[in-house]
Amino acid sequence: MAHGELVVDERRRLPGRGAWLHRDPACLVKAERKRAFPRALRVPGPLDTSAVRAALERLATEE
Repeated sequence: MAHGELVVDERRRLPGRGAWLHRDPACLVKAERKRAFPRALRVPGPLDTSAVRAALERLATEE
């Protein structure tokens, strides 16, 4: 995460806290609605999920 933006770590190698998310876009919507990412990552305020949304869309087209 860099300055309020979530980073997708597909290789699972980045240091620091992480949060798991199913590949289902509905799970992202639910996590956003419940404000799950700030809680899981222990950060204050909202987070930009655009990188996560783009990664989910990319994965959906690859399947």
